[in-house]
Amino acid sequence: MTWRLFLDDVRNVDWIYANEDPNSYVICRSFHEAVVACTERGCPSFISFDHDLGEDTPTGMDFARWLVERDLDASFFPGDFNWKVHSANPIGVANIEGLLTSYFDTKQQRNAG
Repeated sequence: MTWRLFLDDVRNVDWIYANEDPNSYVICRSFHEAVVACTERGCPSFISFDHDLGEDTPTGMDFARWLVERDLDASFFPGDFNWKVHSANPIGVANIEGLLTSYFDTKQQRNAG
């Protein structure tokens, strides 16, 4: 089953995606909620990441790392997986995008070779 995940400790889906139905996302307010959702449902086809998820808590980057670790045998991410980082933290945005872009580029090169 295809599903979408919105990871943000404060904002709601309609704050970021004004033209989309908020009910089309599973909203997770923490790293731990996102891990539980993915453990129970499998990997979503789309994730919208926030980086900062509260003080002294795992971040959206930690969740991105967790996802990559689940896929090291190339079986977790669905073929149509996509993401967006909507965080207000520019360094957090760059880190999450860099990790996922590098991982998928490497995965694609490995599969082509």
